[in-house]
Amino acid sequence: MKPKNVVVLMGGVSSEREISLRSGNAVAKALEEAGFTVSCIDVKDEKIEELDHRERGVAFIALHGYFGEDGGVQQLLESKGIPYTGSGVSASKLAMDKLATKNCFVEAGLKTPDYITMTEFQELNEIQHEVMRLGLPVVLKPIRNGSSIGISIVKDISGLQLGLQKAFEFGYEVLIEKYIKGRELTVGILDDRALPVIEVKPAMEFFNYDAKYKDNRTEYLIVEKTSDKNDTKSDNSLLKIGSLPSYLYAEAQDLALQAHRVLGCRGFSRVDMLLDGEDEFYLLEVNTIPGFTEKSLLPKAAKAAGISFSALCEKIVDLAFQSTLVSVNEAIQS
Repeated sequence: MKPKNVVVLMGGVSSEREISLRSGNAVAKALEEAGFTVSCIDVKDEKIEELDHRERGVAFIALHGYFGEDGGVQQLLESKGIPYTGSGVSASKLAMDKLATKNCFVEAGLKTPDYITMTEFQELNEIQHEVMRLGLPVVLKPIRNGSSIGISIVKDISGLQLGLQKAFEFGYEVLIEKYIKGRELTVGILDDRALPVIEVKPAMEFFNYDAKYKDNRTEYLIVEKTSDKNDTKSDNSLLKIGSLPSYLYAEAQDLALQAHRVLGCRGFSRVDMLLDGEDEFYLLEVNTIPGFTEKSLLPKAAKAAGISFSALCEKIVDLAFQSTLVSVNEAIQS
């Protein structure tokens, strides 16, 4: 028996609140169209006491960032015995932490850009020395944040201090990653299967917050597979915008699925990667709660696979319910 009551959790207490509200409202509308009885909670604290007064069903987590993707709300829902969509506590914590994610990739033998970490307690000259050892240009990223907030590319050592200040606004530790010039690809995962590959062609230098949500010039291309005939490893990949040889297309999907599984993700996710001019893939991160706005990439990939937005949301709710049944059965058997 499938659940009929769904409560959509949106808003939240992170810097991504605005995007979460847009995601949540879109999800609520889609689930109503699918025949669910839907209620919404605008989450404004970490207690969500409103849940105690709602009819029990499935919680659809449309919260991004802190207390959304980091395992916090998942832990709260488990303590209340409420089934929820997406990955569990452990996988959520891993995926939200960019350093932990990269360490998992490295341990699993999955390629990711070289990196170091620095803290705001270290002297600037020490950080400069380590950055020069890594080699410019580099990408500076807050360890725990989403929607590309606080990220910058540093091409010259003179720009390092400003980039550090920007990243340290979101935590005391920063990930400094070797810059890889390449095509930005993303692969959605749904029910342990890879969805069609999407290429992001940002109007700006890279796919930052403004490129994602404010700049209408950013392009999202459903990648076409081309014949393998005459396709060889070359430095021409950067010229083939919007298409990939079948072997590279399959490699991107397989790599995304491996990343999803390595972190222990459940239900769905979105995996971001780069493809350089030598046809080498580099994993960047796994998003356990990707956006559900009109510009979001997981819904676009699902649509390319013939899955409507309403059907996608319904499938995610069904997967949450099935996961709960499996957990209950395992508990009984143990």
